[in-house]
Amino acid sequence: MEINWLATVLAIVVGMAVAGLWYSKIGFVFVWWKLTGLTPERSKKASRRNMVQLLIANSVTAVGLAAGIEIASAATGDKSVGLALLVGLVAWLTFSATTLLQHNAFELKPPKLTLINCGYQLVLFLAMSLVIGLF
Repeated sequence: MEINWLATVLAIVVGMAVAGLWYSKIGFVFVWWKLTGLTPERSKKASRRNMVQLLIANSVTAVGLAAGIEIASAATGDKSVGLALLVGLVAWLTFSATTLLQHNAFELKPPKLTLINCGYQLVLFLAMSLVIGLF
């Protein structure tokens, strides 16, 4: 198995951009603050630590997607962008969406918050998979 490390690093960069846009003032931050009960001040105070955690999490996600796409490509002989996106969609559905749905349901979080966070994860997984698939 051979992971394309350039594509993986670019996927990490794209993942960070997706997060920055999704939870920005042009994205969902105002609704997200309201639904989580966080304030801009508390968010900013925790942002340095959270950005390091986000970078680590996105790095693990990108490497996992790159490996999954490579395995699927080797198994099927298909190196298309479509297959890469399918791997991203399946990874999101089987790992991310189901985990968020379970935790948010038991923690009694608002369904709208679950939709915002699941939507972010879907866009993240697909954007990363697209970058990896293009290389």
